[in-house]
Order: sequence, then C-alpha cells, then structure tokens
Amino acid sequence: MNRPPVEPEARLVVVDDEPNIRELLATSLRFAGFEVHSAADGASALRLVRQVDPDLVVLDVMLPDMDGFTLTRRLREKGQHVPVVFLTARDDTSDKVTGLTVGGDDYVTKPFSLEEVVARIRAVLRRTRPGEEDADEATLRYADLELDDDGHEVRRAGRTIDLSPTEFKLLRYLMLNAGRVLSKTQILDHVWQYDWGGDANIVESYISYLRRKIDAATPGPLSDGVGVVVPVPLIHTKRGVGYVLRLPPGAA
Repeated sequence: MNRPPVEPEARLVVVDDEPNIRELLATSLRFAGFEVHSAADGASALRLVRQVDPDLVVLDVMLPDMDGFTLTRRLREKGQHVPVVFLTARDDTSDKVTGLTVGGDDYVTKPFSLEEVVARIRAVLRRTRPGEEDADEATLRYADLELDDDGHEVRRAGRTIDLSPTEFKLLRYLMLNAGRVLSKTQILDHVWQYDWGGDANIVESYISYLRRKIDAATPGPLSDGVGVVVPVPLIHTKRGVGYVLRLPPGAA
C-alpha cells in the first residue's frame, strides 16, 4: 500500500562551497524531515532563494564570489527577510557580531555536530514563524513605537524600521512586557528557545543592535528647518538585572 507523502517540516536553502559539507548537510537535513535545496556560491544562492522562497537559509560565511555577510545584506536590500543561520569557520567574535549586524539569526561554528545544526534551525524557525503564542496581539503600540505583527513592520514616529526576524521577535517580547524588567535568561528562553543552555551574550548583542535601530537619530526638521530628530530612548538596561522597554522618567 502506498503511503501518503510526508509534509516537510520546512523548506531550507543550504549554501556552502565545500561539496562534502554541502552534501552532508543536505542529506542529514532531508533525513531530519526538511525539504532542502543547495547552492555552492552567493550568486546561485540569490537566485535559488528567489525561486524556492525558503523558510530558512543555512549560509557559510566564506564563499568564493561573495561572503555570507554580503549575501545577507543583498537579501535584506531586496526585501527578503528569510531567517539566516551562519556557518563560521572559527569561533571569532568579530564574525558573530558582523553576522548579527547584517540581520543573521544564529551561527554555528565549524566543526559542528549535525544534531546542533538541526536543533538551532528548529529554534530559529520556532521564534520566527507566525502563529505562535500571543498571536491575538496583531498590533502593539508603546509611546510612538508601533509593531504590526501581520505586516511584519515596525514604525517609530511614522518612520519604518527594518528588523531581522529575530530582532522583530525580541522587540515584540519587550513590547508585550513594556515596563517590566526582563532578565537575559528570560529573553534567551523566550526569543531563542534553545533546547540547551545558550550563550547569554547573544542577548546583549541583539539588545545593542535593536537599540541602535529603535532609538536612532534620524534626519528631520528642527526649528531652523534642518538637523536631526533624536527620539526619546525606549530600551533601557537595568544593570545586573536585565532590560526593559519604558519611557525615561519625565518623558511625556
């Protein structure tokens, strides 16, 4: 008797210029229940992402034609906010920081275990897919900050802010708990949802980049008609405790 086809857990694109690693990853991820498409360079990956519209990209940082960071920037510039898990050749803090800056969602250091790659992919998918808990809150507002869950858009004082899927979920968690100090552990558990003890430093890095985007000065008119608009800071650090979204004392 023919069995009905099994619906894949998610559609992935794997990008790595080393054939052995690429094929090993693709085969292992298919065995884990994913639909997998693969590419050996950045140009092919850009075309493939456009063609198959994946749920997530597993992306080697070192590629022959462009690095993974440049590829991610190009995806974001084209309006493609697919989650990205970087594969890095070494445990280099600068690589990790760059990956977070350009909109990556996680990273795995080579050599890696296949179980770790699968676990991290599933963790990213859980935190970036819609329809999770609190889905009834379609639009969140705090002060002049607005988060549209359905449209996956964030605006501050009418200015649209471009966020990666993980930055979006982090901001959403802060907005749902506005005025409440959240510890790194709480944020890590809710936003990253690791199945093991994750690196709490990733929270500090993401808070820093999110703060730069949300609380950033922008060009705008002042009394003389030119200058910058400096918004009231909303994301604050409670030293030794955690982070909180709130208006500073005395702000309207």
